Amino acid sequence: MVTVTNASGRHRYEISVEGELAGFTEYVDRDGQRIFYHTEVDPGFAGQGLGGVLVAEALAGTRAAGMRVVPVCPFVARYVGRHHDFDDLLDPVTPEVLAVVEAGR
Repeated sequence: MVTVTNASGRHRYEISVEGELAGFTEYVDRDGQRIFYHTEVDPGFAGQGLGGVLVAEALAGTRAAGMRVVPVCPFVARYVGRHHDFDDLLDPVTPEVLAVVEAGR
C-alpha cells in the first residue's frame, strides 16, 4: 500500500510503502505560494514511479489548499513540464523565491 501525507510540521509531503518512508518533497510556504525545493526517493524504492506519485499528490494537495506552486526543485519542475494539468497553479522561480528557500532551510 502506497500513501502520501502532508507532514506539515516538517514542511514536506512524504510517501510511504507498506508503512515505510520511501521519499519526500520539501516545501516552504510564502504569501499563498508553496515553494517546492527538494525531492528525494530512497534508492531502495527507485524505479517504481514513486517520485511521480508523490509530486502529483503534493500538487493536488497544494491546489486543494488554494495555494500556488513554485517548482524550484528540478524533479518537480520536470514533472510540471510534462503534466500540464497543473499549469494553472504555477508561478515562476524568481530571485526573491530563491532567497525565501535559502532563509527557510
